[in-house]
Amino acid sequence: MQRILSDLVELLRLERLDRDLFRGNSQDLGWGAIFGGQVLGQALSAAAQTVPGDRSVHSLHGYFIRAGDLRRPIVYSVDRLRDGKSFVTRRVDAVQEGEAIFSLEASFQVEEDGLEHQDPMPEVPPPEALRSERELALLLADRLPEAFRAIATAERPIEIRPVEPRNPLKPTAVEPRRHLWVRAIDKLPDDAALHRYMLAYASDFSFLGTALDPHGVSWLTPGMQVASLDHAMWFHRSFRFDDWLLYAVESPSASGSRGLVRGRFFDRSGRLVASCTQEGLIRRRK
Repeated sequence: MQRILSDLVELLRLERLDRDLFRGNSQDLGWGAIFGGQVLGQALSAAAQTVPGDRSVHSLHGYFIRAGDLRRPIVYSVDRLRDGKSFVTRRVDAVQEGEAIFSLEASFQVEEDGLEHQDPMPEVPPPEALRSERELALLLADRLPEAFRAIATAERPIEIRPVEPRNPLKPTAVEPRRHLWVRAIDKLPDDAALHRYMLAYASDFSFLGTALDPHGVSWLTPGMQVASLDHAMWFHRSFRFDDWLLYAVESPSASGSRGLVRGRFFDRSGRLVASCTQEGLIRRRK
């Protein structure tokens, strides 16, 4: 496994301090703040490590409370709300310096058979026909602001290939819909829980920006303040995150300096494996 990916895997596994207490560090992606997907994935990891192995997460709901400090570790405290015959519920508080920066509730279920239906997978070009976000950024490197250049062109543990690339330096008003192929850059261990942590981590990439698309602005537009407020996710079917997944994202509404986005993950065979929703701050300062 490539080093940059193995570092992320270790970041998500956490250090166990006590029965229901975990500690994690942060990865600096160059944004000056903790990436929301990281604390989401770590909180899910903490919750899952207190759950019997025959239960897997089917839903989670989280609130981003404070930005957090990249230089300090994060302590994850798990509250065992319920242990039922079929469902297990956990609450997790992510804390720095005695203050909560993120709160999560997650529900886990034993595997069961039942009725099935799903949305069809959108028709898009395959990932092999597309360039990655990093390749696209390298083509623009000499025109990118110096502070943003290193962030945009750095190697990442997650590869993203957008179907409809956006230029954050010259945003234009387009429909609030995006399609992206995503996967880990190397093979992952055969640990289904880890693949779910990784998907939760990746679900925050290129998500809230979709709410900006119809307004002809991007997170680099002067005066724009963009931040995640909450995040919900549902896991429908098994998947591997080291194989391509299509992330279909849309934004049905923006109002009150907040934008709402919805996303669906499909595997290459067309199975809907997960869904997510997020509301975020999209404030344009004058």
